[in-house]
Amino acid sequence: MARIVYLDAFPAENALPILAERPEHEVIRIDRHAPFAESFATLGGAHAFQCVPARDEVPEPLRVDAAFLTRAPELLVVSSGGSGVDTFDLDACTAAGVLVVNQAGGNAEAVAEHALGMMLLLMKRVPEADRALRRGWNGARTDFRGADLLGKTVGIIGLGHIGRRLASICRHAFDCEVLAYDPYLDAEEMGRRDARKVSFEEVLSGADVVSIHCPLSAETRRMFDAEAIGMMRPGARLIATARGFIHDEDALYQALRSGHLAGAGLDVWDAEPPTADHPLLSLDNVITSPHTAGVTRDSRERMARYAATQLIDIFDGKDPVRPVNTDVLPVWQKRVQGFLKG
Repeated sequence: MARIVYLDAFPAENALPILAERPEHEVIRIDRHAPFAESFATLGGAHAFQCVPARDEVPEPLRVDAAFLTRAPELLVVSSGGSGVDTFDLDACTAAGVLVVNQAGGNAEAVAEHALGMMLLLMKRVPEADRALRRGWNGARTDFRGADLLGKTVGIIGLGHIGRRLASICRHAFDCEVLAYDPYLDAEEMGRRDARKVSFEEVLSGADVVSIHCPLSAETRRMFDAEAIGMMRPGARLIATARGFIHDEDALYQALRSGHLAGAGLDVWDAEPPTADHPLLSLDNVITSPHTAGVTRDSRERMARYAATQLIDIFDGKDPVRPVNTDVLPVWQKRVQGFLKG
């Protein structure tokens, strides 16, 4: 019935047995290293394209933009393997009547726990102590006097699945005051999500640690520039586990070097992975990981299940569970109904 093409792999292997239960659908793998003409020979008749969510893992011709869509005229839906959709041009998809879906919430626990772990390590100054010991340090323990998270003020940018989970942990496990900025939620809803709605500037100036959990978009690109970072409370920490390009790496480096910020936990980068000589990697008060916050066995299997079942539901004529470009739905529903009747 439907031709489902996936790039390299689903988030975990459990997606394929789920899809195999519906043998009427053709499921085809393409390889990022294959000749692009070969890939588009397959994509030309595809009705769904399951794509890797990390942009640096997707060759530019296989990122879904206007040019891609002209070469895949039968496409009805493109699906991200995670919550991020920066490998898709949302405007181009909407113009072409193509629905974009993601697996939002599938990795919420993994990323929230990772962000929390980075917070605790920075507050306790573990990265600095670890590196000092490896260099032969033999000083006083008070050289690495840290702070407790208990009772501190935590700022969260974006109170979706991940931000909401992190707010709950900080509020209930550590008795933190949680300030949050999310222009798409009202104060009442944010209260239900264990946070107090404030302005972006109030989060920056009021929080001991700020954690970023918003998607990368035109609205959020370079949101944390030199001016914004300069508004953060002196001695605060910044956690970035959402997407690269939301924070300005050069501005963050300068704020850390100058002592304005006490530390940063970075899981996402402008270029992934960062080169070994990246300036931020030279700082002892920075803890890093290579975009692995959401990469746990539990989260990957959950996202794979979400992806496979959502595609099956779509081709069963059901409403998508996690649509992204919702403006396209009226046009898309006509297209998919035509396909199902045909």
